Amino acid sequence: MMSIRTTAAAALVAALVLTGMNAAAQTAAPSANQGATSAAKKELVSKVLAAQQAGIESIANNLAGQTATQVMQGTAPALSRLPADKRDAAAGDIRTEVRKFYEDASAMLRKRAVELGPSTIGTQLEEKFTEDELKILLTWLESPVNRKFQQLAGEMQQGLGQKLVAETRSSIEPKLKALEQAIGKRLSAAAEPGAAAPKSSAAKASAPTKK
Repeated sequence: MMSIRTTAAAALVAALVLTGMNAAAQTAAPSANQGATSAAKKELVSKVLAAQQAGIESIANNLAGQTATQVMQGTAPALSRLPADKRDAAAGDIRTEVRKFYEDASAMLRKRAVELGPSTIGTQLEEKFTEDELKILLTWLESPVNRKFQQLAGEMQQGLGQKLVAETRSSIEPKLKALEQAIGKRLSAAAEPGAAAPKSSAAKASAPTKK
């Protein structure tokens, strides 16, 4: 699914091209963002938000997913300390609980995100776009071309990601291994008995000299 930012950027490009073709007419028309927002403009904003509801809900889903992922990652050290014969069952139970959390949290966040849309995204649309620009934006968002592009966006991004991983794995993996070794050495050194933090050379230099 295309993000709101990406879709809006593409739509704005189309808006700028089309409005550029009608520059004289736009100049003669009064500014739509001066004074109180008209009812017609508010209706256009509502339609844009409705057209972008899937993108708004995806923000909520991503937020819930990131939180669930962090929880799963946080359980890894504890799972590694369990007996091998109990580790898989415990991991399965945890995944079930995290999945339940994700479903509950994402539903709540989606609902609230849609409710907050008018006072956040909607306000920006009212302030930054004229009525004519909103009409062009809405036409683009509702166009078959945009819908097709959004449907293909996930597939295209996945293809790029897979190609990127394949092309860079040989360069990234040695760096990752070196990082893991460096971290391991520092943790081992810190865990050694009698290990103490090195004194700051700056502190030594600033100490007053006895006479």
